[in-house]
Amino acid sequence: MYLQDITPFLGTGQKNEAGEDLRTFLEAYDPKRYDNPCSTVDIAVVTCSGQPERLQILMIQRKNHPSIGMWALPGGFVEMREDLETAAARELKEETSVTGVPLVQVKTYGAVERDPRTRIISVLYLALLQREQIPASAGDDAADALWYDVRLEKQSEQGESCQYLLTLTNAERGITLQALVENTRRQMEYIRTRDSKVISTDGIAGDHAALITDTLLFILDAKNNSGME
Repeated sequence: MYLQDITPFLGTGQKNEAGEDLRTFLEAYDPKRYDNPCSTVDIAVVTCSGQPERLQILMIQRKNHPSIGMWALPGGFVEMREDLETAAARELKEETSVTGVPLVQVKTYGAVERDPRTRIISVLYLALLQREQIPASAGDDAADALWYDVRLEKQSEQGESCQYLLTLTNAERGITLQALVENTRRQMEYIRTRDSKVISTDGIAGDHAALITDTLLFILDAKNNSGME
């Protein structure tokens, strides 16, 4: 059985239609009977490096398929015996050597065709650091780890949809990555949601340009809602 202590799940203690108590049911249960999605975490580590107008983001270069050679947010698969935030902290450490940063959950991504390997649902975390860059070095599935200057420019707006040009630049290496991302806002009473999709990308892996755009807009919304100057 997956859990050592099943007491919180006993319910009323009655048996099901097959005459099984919970322990008997769990011993016979086969989680592989049905196809299930895999779960991953991605982590956007953002710092303003002492200058609020100069946001930077930590990216890793993929050294394996899919999107080999392209740049992505650090992240990876959640293990069976860890919670999501623990997985995010572990993956961040394994791929960039960055540790001890506070993480906040931003959004969950579950588009059916977002990964060619299998059905993958990913939870995005943000570490927002109001300080200078922290050292990063590549490890695990990363060929490299670099800080990139971030610029998000609105290109067009129609109704609740905006198109943004996302540009990531590492001047030291002479690398520029770009993507065109469409973001749709939905206002429901006091709640605003945002959904982004990648229109085109040059050097940014998979749908990660959408994840980065959502992260930047999440930071902007939080700043505006807090009344910060």
